[in-house]
Amino acid sequence: MSPEMRRLYRSPSGDTWFLARDAATGLAFVRHEANAPSGGHVTEIAIGDFLSVPQHPEQEALLRLIGTFVPAAPGTKPGDPAGVDTAME
Repeated sequence: MSPEMRRLYRSPSGDTWFLARDAATGLAFVRHEANAPSGGHVTEIAIGDFLSVPQHPEQEALLRLIGTFVPAAPGTKPGDPAGVDTAME
């Protein structure tokens, strides 16, 4: 059974990253598909490992996607970190 996938980012060189979920286990991971000139290799990466390397556009895309799943807290403005009370005491 193939994983369910949502494209996160496609680089100018043609590498593509997906947020994927194993349909059998429900576990989420990042799938990297290298461009054809690089050999077209496919790599599956644990989300924690993917986010632990220096920030690149593909990590930023994953964080933006994750952010869309978190509802804004009442009283926050667009762009405020979700669920963070920014009021001064």
